[in-house]
Parts: sequence; structure tokens; C-alpha cells
Amino acid sequence: MQTSVTPDAISTVLSNPSFDSSSDRSEIVVQVVDLKPIGNRYTFSANDGKTKVKAMFTASLTPEIISGKIQNLGLIRLIDFTVNDISSKSTKYFLVTKCEAVGSVLDSEINLDSKSGEEEAREPKKQKLEHSPVSPLNDVVSTGITLKPKQEFVAKSASQIMSEQRGNAAPAARMAMTRRVHPLVSLNPYQGNWTIKVRVTNKGVMRNYKNARGEGCVFNVELTDEEGTQIQATMFNDAARKFFDRFQLGKVYYISRGSLKLANKQFKTVQNDYEMTLNENSEVEEASSEEMFIPETKFNFVPIEELGLYVNQKELIDLIGVVQSVSPTMSIRRRTDNEMIPKRDITLADESRKTVVVSLWNDLATGIGQELLDMADQSPVIAIKSLKVGDFQGVSLSTISRSNVVINPESPEAKKLKSWFDSEGKEISMSSIGSGMSPSAKNGSRSLYTDRVLLSHITSNPSLFEEKPVFFSTRAYISFIKPDQTMWYQACKTCNKKVTEALDSGYWCEGCQRKYEECSLRYIMAVKVTDSSGETWISSFNDEAEKILGCSADELNKLKSEVRKQNPT
Repeated sequence: MQTSVTPDAISTVLSNPSFDSSSDRSEIVVQVVDLKPIGNRYTFSANDGKTKVKAMFTASLTPEIISGKIQNLGLIRLIDFTVNDISSKSTKYFLVTKCEAVGSVLDSEINLDSKSGEEEAREPKKQKLEHSPVSPLNDVVSTGITLKPKQEFVAKSASQIMSEQRGNAAPAARMAMTRRVHPLVSLNPYQGNWTIKVRVTNKGVMRNYKNARGEGCVFNVELTDEEGTQIQATMFNDAARKFFDRFQLGKVYYISRGSLKLANKQFKTVQNDYEMTLNENSEVEEASSEEMFIPETKFNFVPIEELGLYVNQKELIDLIGVVQSVSPTMSIRRRTDNEMIPKRDITLADESRKTVVVSLWNDLATGIGQELLDMADQSPVIAIKSLKVGDFQGVSLSTISRSNVVINPESPEAKKLKSWFDSEGKEISMSSIGSGMSPSAKNGSRSLYTDRVLLSHITSNPSLFEEKPVFFSTRAYISFIKPDQTMWYQACKTCNKKVTEALDSGYWCEGCQRKYEECSLRYIMAVKVTDSSGETWISSFNDEAEKILGCSADELNKLKSEVRKQNPT
């Protein structure tokens, strides 16, 4: 059991741009400091006693942290990691893909610079091993950690063995040997060469386009790595024609020599800040001879009662629900080409006590749909990825070509939902999310309740308001009104804009460009509202405030004046 770190390990790695943990096998032991969860991953600072660097564990190591094997202030040996840039800054961070705990949790951070002379006297003197100047990490140091020198007892050199292996290997295997495979989460636009190993989880059709710059063709694929991280890759013209037949749905590929840029929110189909572009010089090799991995399908579920916010929006949603009913298959004539396509409607419910109809189309209607019909009496739980939200009958959901349906998924959300339904949900009367709503008018207007959401949906998603205003409704109660706030302003009786007192007498309106002898008071009141999910402050203007308080601002001001006269103290 080790009790200290590898001195100067971090500064040595950072000063060596070509350092590769997969080939430089020196043992690097660091202390985990400031361990914090970020989504399904954990960030920390790697500490070698003198230098600290920001670092992140990949999602595959999360179980090690949850189980307590890796803890804050504990020691870990870095087995496999990469050094990446943080955006356009010069700051570096470690992405740790493989490590092991090598010591118990310490009482505090290790600081080798602050050791006392007595502590230093207790340590053995440093010893050196003769070695080639590949990295000073090959030294044997005084902290009780022995760094392994390069092994030279084999009959053939490592380079000879690698050369022989590469010569006999398939192209994809050679790519895996010569380049280190990077997880998708580690990629950014500022990196140089990288290789990824991904499965094609969705393939689009070849589309032709025509714009001011000319004509061309384009298609895209959705790629998923072993951790379940996704990215969309787009190919234009020559690259599209080169790779369209090569990319096959469900197969695994090594990809390199692509470029990344910030994803266009209007067109992105996966949860990733970046999107990938492949050109005719990019390398794509099928990993046919290797063990296939099955990427975890990641969902971002939206409760049924919050679907109103997504009606007729470009954003796709994921949904989980208990199957209430399944319709027979019907045939619908498509407007574009008059082709008859199969459709099947299923009704889902969740813990919000609301139901919604999901339309399955094409193969999902005849395949998964028939399977659901056969087991409908068992009330299975299903999770659906990538649904389009429409306004038919208030709120409706439809599958698209890249939608994915999972029956009875092994996830905490599914188990919780099934437990709720078996214990109480099946006895509860449910109502449709679209009940009481009038059909959408031709001008696109919708019922107020179509957009009803919980307060937490707004307070926990500040990015909703970054590009344009978002309109929604909510149901909450007023929990607090500030008694010392300025609840009204002096307003023009003609245009309701704010007026200022004139120098002599009366009030001047900048909007009307004239003076009035009198003005009116109009509310601008801050109130705190609360629902089952949380609370927030909102601004209530004149008409709404009058409904809340039951009187006008002039009447309330008069009442306050009378109270002051009766109680001057």
C-alpha cells in the first residue's frame, strides 16, 4: 500500500507534448483532490505534491467512485490518460480513462514543498537508475514509489514486435496499433491527430441541395462510442459519395483525420457541443475483426406534463412511460408520393398522471408495435429516443427515421416508473395532456395549457432564454410578496408610460411629449411563487397584480395613506 505520490510527475508530463500514457509505462501516482460530480462523470485535481492540474474521470470509472474505491484525498495510479486543452486557452487537463487506487485516503492534501526537516530526514535518499533520457519519470524516487525502467530483457525489441504485428494486421487493426483511441468526450476543435472507435447508431439519407454557392449532396451519421457519448458527423459532395456506402448502420469503425466545430443548435440531433466533418482525406476503417462493443443508449427524458414547451419546436425529445393501450396497424397515404405507410398509435402514462399518444411509423409500427400489442396486458415500460412533438389534439408525438424504442429497459427510471404504476398508478384515473385543448388554429395559436411546465424546468434551464424569449404557463401559488418594495410607478393616463414631476406642477410624459395635471399609479410588483418542484421570483404587472390584490394601485395607495394617518408611529 503506497502512501505518497510521484514527485514532479505532472510538470514532467505537461512539459513533454509527445507524452503518451499508452507507451510511456512509468508509474504515475497522484492524489485526488476536490472530487466533484459533473453529470455522470467526476472532475478532480491531480496533485503530485508540487503541481496540480484539472482532470476528469470518464464515465466508465464512475462505478469505482460510487463504490468508494476511488475517494477524495486518496491516491491513484494513472494507467491510461490523455492531456487535452480547455477550449482555446492554454490550460491543460488530464482525461483519465483507466486507473487504480493504490493507497488509503489521507487526512489532507500532500504538499512536498512544506515538509519539515524532520520529515525529510526520515525519508531515504534518492537513488538513480541508468536509463535513456526518455522521461525523468523513470527515476526511482524517495517517496517509496519505484518507477519501472524500460524492460529490455525480451529477445526482440518492442519496435520490432510492433512492426511485425502491423505488417500482419488488417488496416483497421494497424490504425488501432499506431494511434491511441480517444473517447469522444475528449475531442475538441483545437486538437491535432486523433482516432476514435465508434458505432454507427443512425445513418441519414443522401440529400441534394442547391444554394448560392452551387449544387451538391450531403449526408450525416450519428456515432456512439463505448461510453455512450454521441456525435454527429457530416459529409459533403466527394466525401459524401465516398463514405455513404462504407458507413453501415450498426457497424463499428475507426475514424481519423476529421475536423470538429461548434454544433449548430438548429440542426444538431445529439447531445454534444461539437459536430464532426469528414472530408475525402479522412480515414474510415471498419473494425470487423475486433470484439464489438454495445454502446449504452443515453436518454434525456421529458415528463409528459412538460411536453407543451416542445410543441412544434425543432428539438427532439426522449420519453419514458407505461403502455396503457396499443391500436391495430393502420395505413396512411403519404402526401409527398402517395405511398401507403403503416402507422400504429400507443398511449403512454407516467407519474405526472398524464397520458399522451405516440404514433409509431413504418417498421416500428409493424415490428415493435406488434410486440407491444401482444404484451399490452402486462403494462410494459418503454423508453423512446428522438420523438417529434406536434400539436395534433393539443400534444402528439411521432417517431422519425432515427427513433429508437426500448421495451422494459434496465434503468433506474424504468424501475421507479414500474414500481409506481404497480403500487398506485394502475388504480389512478389519468387525463390526456391534450384534454380540454382546442385544436390549433391555422395561425399556429395554441391553448394556454399546451405550454404548462413546472417551475424547475425554467429555473434549471437558463439557456432556454439565450437566443429568444420563451413563452410558457405554469400553475403555482404565491408564497411571498415583499412588503417594502416599490409596488407601483407614476404613469401617464393616456399611454401608461412613466411620467416625471414637472418643475412647477403637474407631470411630464416623455411618450406623449406633453404635460398633464394628474397621473395614475400602475403596479410593477415582485412576488415569489412556488409549486411542487421549487420556487422563483416573477414580476407581475398592472392588470395581473390587480387580479392578485383585488384593487388598483391608486386604491391601495389611498388605503396605505389612511392607515398611516391613523397610526402615525
